[in-house]
Amino acid sequence: MFTDRLSEVMMNQEQVKQKLLQLEKVDVDFTVTFSGKRSKKVDGLYYPDRREMIIHNRNFVDDNQLMYTAIHEYAHHIQFTKSNAPVTTRSHANYFWNIFHSLLYKAESMGIYKNIFDTNDEFKELTARLRNDFLSKNGLLMKEFGSLLIQGRDLCMKYGVSFEDYLDRVLQLHRSEAKTIIKTFSMDINPKMGYENMKTVARIRDDHLREEIQEAFLDKNKSPDMVKAEINPKREFPSRLSYLESEKERIERSLDRLTQQLAKLEREIDNLKKERL
Repeated sequence: MFTDRLSEVMMNQEQVKQKLLQLEKVDVDFTVTFSGKRSKKVDGLYYPDRREMIIHNRNFVDDNQLMYTAIHEYAHHIQFTKSNAPVTTRSHANYFWNIFHSLLYKAESMGIYKNIFDTNDEFKELTARLRNDFLSKNGLLMKEFGSLLIQGRDLCMKYGVSFEDYLDRVLQLHRSEAKTIIKTFSMDINPKMGYENMKTVARIRDDHLREEIQEAFLDKNKSPDMVKAEINPKREFPSRLSYLESEKERIERSLDRLTQQLAKLEREIDNLKKERL
């Protein structure tokens, strides 16, 4: 991202902020600060304690590059300020990527950010090859793998031997992975999404939900993190008080279980001491 060319960044800090607010309104104010520097480590930073985005604006040659980083940091602002529960120290968890990717798709539709992947011929050609010759073919290969594993299971039943032993010692394939591969075939999961996404779909038991999630993975306007957020939505609390009350109940339940376990251990210790007398 470093260049000796004259920077074409024209937007100022306030203009960047206004574009971000067009994407999503927030109740908690924030500041956008251009550092006026280059950084080899990061393009931007977000400081949740002071609600400030630092953007190393000399890292970019145009406004489009700068807006990508600004949207990334804005996703952190939304992540930290819209949740009544504490945000995990893993700031780039699935919850963050869902916010960030949703903002990016919206920014593209509004013309705030331009997606070179959909317009550049070199990228389009490479993407088509990766999707068709690798992602889809790999998905189809793993699906066929599932059908062969089913044949192996049937043979094991025919000769009265353990299928798990066949997996463990002959194929050297973990049982849980084999189970997932078999599901991709038996559930007739679409291989176009690639095997990694097929595995996610295969773990869904509900037929209707599985069909919906499969369609979501095939939607080019949704990233895998956005789809996974639909499967396991983050629990939202209407207020800080409701979160604290819920957390108090959770801890009380944990304490009850631990108290019962402690009482059981004490009884076993007492019994062993008595046996030694």
